[in-house]
Amino acid sequence: MAIRRQFDLELETLQQKIVEMAKAARNQLERAVKSIYESDLELAKDVIEADAEIDQLDLDINDSAILLIAKQQPVASDLRKLIVAIRIATDLERMADNARNIARSTLALGENHDIEIDLALKDMCEVAYEMLDLAIKGYKEEDYKLAKQLSELDDSIDDMFDQVLERMLDFSANNPQKVQHVMHIAYTARYIERFGDHLTNIAESILYLVKGEILDLN
Repeated sequence: MAIRRQFDLELETLQQKIVEMAKAARNQLERAVKSIYESDLELAKDVIEADAEIDQLDLDINDSAILLIAKQQPVASDLRKLIVAIRIATDLERMADNARNIARSTLALGENHDIEIDLALKDMCEVAYEMLDLAIKGYKEEDYKLAKQLSELDDSIDDMFDQVLERMLDFSANNPQKVQHVMHIAYTARYIERFGDHLTNIAESILYLVKGEILDLN
């Protein structure tokens, strides 16, 4: 009984780290997008530097999960929880990488560009934040119904991305001298779209956790 209690405590700590990592990934995206709208190069540098902390969280979660598997030899349902923790941490780390890449685009654009940043990027982010909140709630509560909502929200991000890309292509066709700058706006939209894709991956992990089924929601 004491062994089971210890396992539950360590698993709870692992889940708390997942939530902490999710909040950090969101904060990175918020700051990265703020940096590109405001041409804030110092903020962009901060985002890039902070990525190492999220990488370390990913490593910590992986190490903790693997150690628990080795020590406890968990039953199938507990093993799924540990596998899912590793999978979610991997997606969160990649989401943070997307935020870092947006910050790099901020640096590439510089302070004095005259490209108007498409406002739809903020709309895409708002949906991504909603998805992240649902994903963490679904993970904590093991609610597969919440997980299924994520796929629908991701579709709306995909639609907005397509619209941004179309506008950027039209703009670059009429302003060929600014194509390099326009590319970085398109890249940013793509990175936000990928953020949403990783959240859909997390939804798949939650479905696997709860139902033991491997489904493709992308």
